[in-house]
Amino acid sequence: MTFDSLHLLHQALFGGIAAAGFGVLFNFSLRDMPLCFLAGATALTVRTLGLDAKWSLEAASFAAAVGVTLLTVGILRHFLGVANTAMAVIGCIPMVPGAFLAQSILGLFALTAPESVHTNEEIVTALQALLRVLFTLMALGAGISIPVNLLKNRNF
Repeated sequence: MTFDSLHLLHQALFGGIAAAGFGVLFNFSLRDMPLCFLAGATALTVRTLGLDAKWSLEAASFAAAVGVTLLTVGILRHFLGVANTAMAVIGCIPMVPGAFLAQSILGLFALTAPESVHTNEEIVTALQALLRVLFTLMALGAGISIPVNLLKNRNF
């Protein structure tokens, strides 16, 4: 496993910027923007470390969602109040695999061409991309909901 700190810093920086942008869309105050940035940077850092360790995209996204949820719901709960789960979602939104979704949609559109030559390969490629999107979204959802529900229990 090679460790490229510049690549990790790049992912953290742009994950934080994207999460802060989504924080604006979610109507967080200017005072909360650094926390939005922190949530996104944490999520992309954990996911990048997982991907560098040769984990699948889905597993790395799950670990990142758990990490950012533990940060926002567990540690920053007192600063955020009831908005702590929304902050976890904001941190995870930059990890949604939009490129795979676009690939699957374009692949399905290619099937409707009047003279499709490689139909079987197009179906397989489109479905593979769509399954990656669905499994990553499920991993993100589980990575957010499991810690939230465990941390609500006062005995945990």
